[in-house]
Amino acid sequence: MKIAAFYLTPKEEVVWLHEDSTIRQALEKMEYHRYTALPLVNKAGKYAGTLTEGDLLWTFKRNPELKFKDLYKMRLKDIPKQQWNEPISINSPIEELIPLAVNQNFIPVVDDQQNFIGIIKRSTIINYLYQLLTT
Repeated sequence: MKIAAFYLTPKEEVVWLHEDSTIRQALEKMEYHRYTALPLVNKAGKYAGTLTEGDLLWTFKRNPELKFKDLYKMRLKDIPKQQWNEPISINSPIEELIPLAVNQNFIPVVDDQQNFIGIIKRSTIINYLYQLLTT
């Protein structure tokens, strides 16, 4: 049985945001990297949730008075999130990730102290399954 650690994309290689970042910073980072979702990390280095394009769109819909020039005022931690991507332990078996990958682009990974240490991409899990099928 292989564990998640073998498939980890480490935090240093992951595009992520502090939960104290602004909407404007999130939009710029998502546009630049062409991502639809990014992990959020708090000041203590813990996984704090996932920000999606949908979260931003719902925020704009619910706040019609919000102007583009004001996007630097609103913090990501104050935006309601539509879903919670449950983080997994670095020692989790890869098989536990398969059902999670059905609805998530990535799975957040934490260490024994619950610090965010990276992600496992859906594409990595699909490649793992492909290898199982073709060998």
